[in-house]
Amino acid sequence: QVHLVESGGHLVQPGGSLRLSCSASGITFSTYTMSWYRQVPGKERELVASISPSGDATNYVDSVKGRFTISRDNARNVLSLQMNSLNSEDTAMYYCKAISRRTVGQFYWGQGTQVTVSS
Repeated sequence: QVHLVESGGHLVQPGGSLRLSCSASGITFSTYTMSWYRQVPGKERELVASISPSGDATNYVDSVKGRFTISRDNARNVLSLQMNSLNSEDTAMYYCKAISRRTVGQFYWGQGTQVTVSS
């Protein structure tokens, strides 16, 4: 059974930092493209950042470039998102997603972790 478990979400002041983690089990982690998405009520889920299976390629939505860093540890099956210089627009539920590079259309979502940026 596949499990993606996010953690690290918290209430943080503007300008602060948080590190999110997504622990994966039940998949061959190193064969999946991993992504972070976020969603606020009433809006569509937004892709924040992605990382290739080997970790050698990353991409980010423009609004987080230079502030967020996605990384992965394939030995520990963990995906991370370091978030710096947070602002109120970063407030959202953050989800990790695993997309298989071997099986077309196979993907999995975590349950989400809440990030709230407020003074």
